[in-house]
Amino acid sequence: NTKLMGLYRSNGVYCTQCEADGFRRISYFLDRPDVMARYHVRLEAEKADAPVLLANGNPVETGDIAGTTRHFAVWDDPHPKPCYLFAVVGGDLGSIREPYVTSEGRTVELAIYVERGKEHLTGYAMDALKRSMRWDEEVFGCAYDLDVFNIVAVSDFNMGAMENKGLNIFNDKYVLASPETATDTDYAQIEAIIAHEYFHNWTGNRITCRDWFQLCLKEGLTVFRDQEFSSDMRSRAVKRIMDVRELRSRQFAEDAGPLAHPVRPTAYREINNFYTSTVYEKGAEVIRMLKLLIGDAAFKTGMDLYLKRHDGNAATIEQFLACFAETSQRDLTHFSQWYAQSGTPTLTISRDNIPAAGTVTLTLKQETRPTPGQPEKRPQVIPVMIGFTGDQAGITLTGEAVVSPSLIVLDTVETIVRVSGLSAGAVPSMLRGFSAPVNLVLDLDDKTLLQLASEDSDPFNRWQSLQTLAMRVLQQSTRALQSGGQALTHDGLAVAIDRLLLDSASDPAFAALAISLPGEQDIARELGENIDPDAIFVARKALRKAIGQRVYTSATRVYETNTAPGAAYNPDARSAGRRALRNAALDLIIQGEAHSGQALALQQFENADNMTDQFAALAQLCHAGGAARGKALHAFETRFQDNALVMDKWFALQAAIPEASTLDHVRKLMTHPAFSITNPNRARSLIGGFAMSNPTQFNRVDGSGYAFVAQMIEMLDARNPQVAARIMTAFRSWRTLEQGRQIRVEDALGRLSAKATLSRDVRDILDRTLA
Repeated sequence: NTKLMGLYRSNGVYCTQCEADGFRRISYFLDRPDVMARYHVRLEAEKADAPVLLANGNPVETGDIAGTTRHFAVWDDPHPKPCYLFAVVGGDLGSIREPYVTSEGRTVELAIYVERGKEHLTGYAMDALKRSMRWDEEVFGCAYDLDVFNIVAVSDFNMGAMENKGLNIFNDKYVLASPETATDTDYAQIEAIIAHEYFHNWTGNRITCRDWFQLCLKEGLTVFRDQEFSSDMRSRAVKRIMDVRELRSRQFAEDAGPLAHPVRPTAYREINNFYTSTVYEKGAEVIRMLKLLIGDAAFKTGMDLYLKRHDGNAATIEQFLACFAETSQRDLTHFSQWYAQSGTPTLTISRDNIPAAGTVTLTLKQETRPTPGQPEKRPQVIPVMIGFTGDQAGITLTGEAVVSPSLIVLDTVETIVRVSGLSAGAVPSMLRGFSAPVNLVLDLDDKTLLQLASEDSDPFNRWQSLQTLAMRVLQQSTRALQSGGQALTHDGLAVAIDRLLLDSASDPAFAALAISLPGEQDIARELGENIDPDAIFVARKALRKAIGQRVYTSATRVYETNTAPGAAYNPDARSAGRRALRNAALDLIIQGEAHSGQALALQQFENADNMTDQFAALAQLCHAGGAARGKALHAFETRFQDNALVMDKWFALQAAIPEASTLDHVRKLMTHPAFSITNPNRARSLIGGFAMSNPTQFNRVDGSGYAFVAQMIEMLDARNPQVAARIMTAFRSWRTLEQGRQIRVEDALGRLSAKATLSRDVRDILDRTLA
């Protein structure tokens, strides 16, 4: 069963994946999510083959079958559930176990099952689970409701994890970790995904979806919950910036292309293709806006009412929103349009100074471009958080859209807000904390952006101001290169980054994000049309080099300050922030002085005692090229050749090298003993890494990158349509490319479309991409 849906085997371990409609591959059933039943399960196996037999719910009985070499286990789940939450596992597995006492006094046995010999890699996952359970009790009042909670990690899994009631099944990538094999990013993802799947126990399992059109009811809400958990565990400001970066890179791109769809779709051909960033991340943003609009108190009582009123039910978006309308005494009809209308609104805010001293007029306008199936757009409800630099005492806001001194709610096409009482030189700070998922256009000059970057009390907008300035320079530079001109630099931006480096000690994680330029795909998204990925690459490289030369001395000092030889690795947020800043400084050092920077990277690679620092150095060496690259790649491979998850990093890194030889090298790596196209993680790391993370080589002017990925999609589709369909989304923005590349994409996709044997998963994405 290479599709990995229904019942299948991973490295000798039998397991299941039933969401969305995999249960029909096990047994006949009316497998809509609102068909809920209780499950009583008996499993039998040869003792030698499957000493561990697990199912949903509580263990009832286990033992040997008299007169045979077989044994059995009986499980009972007292909670009615849809069949997509059904799960069984059988195989030879090792485990760790710890007790947990809930807020209600229930003692729960927690267990994490993994392949034997990997038990020592599960400690962080167990710690994250216990913290998740305590946090959900304290923040949402949700206590666990069974006698056991089991997690099983398998090496073949189409997604990150699955929230089956009492028996979560995980891709082992999001369970196994040690300082030598997992980066800080891996640790943060393990923490977030463990929390996400556990939080589904209430928002997804106890209360499920009436139908798959309501998928965001459980996924968007649970993403919001896991984001809040991670914010409390780490830095709220840094977490918000990282979430918005992810939203823009994936969801905004989705909204801007042929795969755009509402948070609650109205139709689908293949439900697996709607487990998207729009449903998950934009769905979470809608929940965040709701909380902002009605206030913390009304949101909390609304959640309490929802959990109480719909416990044991299959619910709808309307029922969810009705709880908050009731507790806030607000009409949420207009707000609910966020679930129905696709596309990312563009919010334009302009300033007109009027004669009265200390007064400014703000004009707010919104527009949403047509998307597939929705040519006409209505105004959305957009909460705009506002603040000001300098002294804010005495500032007043007037206008129909003003809700409070810090909140404007735009629910029409245009509104005007007058601000009075401003101190000299004060600047409005708009959309603080990214209070709505919109494209923000401001009429701010470079000087004002730099002022906000240094003076704004909102950390998100300090970061955003630098990003906006850098994006402006990079767009102008790209267009100049396309017209035969020269790449551009910006002294003010370099000075601001130098200042950030010097002041980075107070919040190194924030500084690491703030000094990083927008990525190539972000630049392409902002350009929007006639995109030349090669010009973007050259423009970004030139700006990085100019900044590196300007800040070389400060970057070197920061690198040395954040180097702590002999200190034990700790995955906590503060330590991770110092490593992130150190490695960002290393990148600037290499840009400023290539020879000494590469020597420093090689030294870090050879001496690192943790994967974060070693892999960051390896990435720098790979992009620098030369003999050091081959030496480091060989050393890394030799050390980790038996660790599949670490080899995924090795494959992905090489697939993303922006050089003409990379495509041939990727083809060669497909014959590597550690690569298997049937394993989703391997396929995503190498083929997906090339298609998603290497803009210049995927978009080669001769079209060979497109042809290769289309060929790989066809090959993958015959084995695992879900993985193939996900890689297919790499083509979603092809109509924004310059004309020559568009012709080559259309040719590659046309040949793929002519194949009569394509799965429904791939055919759905392909047809919408070409429409």
